[in-house]
Amino acid sequence: MADDQRNSRGAPAREERVAAYKRLLQEYLDRRPSGMRLQIARAMGKHRSFVSQITNPSYSIPIPARHLETIFRICHFSPVERKTFLAAYGEAHPNQSAEKGTPARKASGARKLEIELPSSGDARFDEAVDEIVRQFAKQIAKLGQKRG
Repeated sequence: MADDQRNSRGAPAREERVAAYKRLLQEYLDRRPSGMRLQIARAMGKHRSFVSQITNPSYSIPIPARHLETIFRICHFSPVERKTFLAAYGEAHPNQSAEKGTPARKASGARKLEIELPSSGDARFDEAVDEIVRQFAKQIAKLGQKRG
């Protein structure tokens, strides 16, 4: 490993730690049937190029924590694969909590609910639908606060 890939304490730089968990993910994806990246992209509501970037160790773009559960669900990670991946992810992002539960509960008492919607094939339309669903969820939360 080159010197510029280590920090002042000799530990691997963040980019190398990100690449390490991406190599694991790439290895796990290679064990699965073809088309897995496309399935992940559809489940995330993203383009396949986004999934290619977040799964390729050559790109320094980290995998957003909010997408981990989707990846685990689509790829059917074994408990060992999941534990190994989350350990590597935690090394790369020590101050960020990888969401592990379903539904994931936050300190505020909020929970995360993942909804799978079919893709229309039109990115703008899909983004508009996503925003409508988000706004609807916010309105429900407001009603709950008023009630409580």
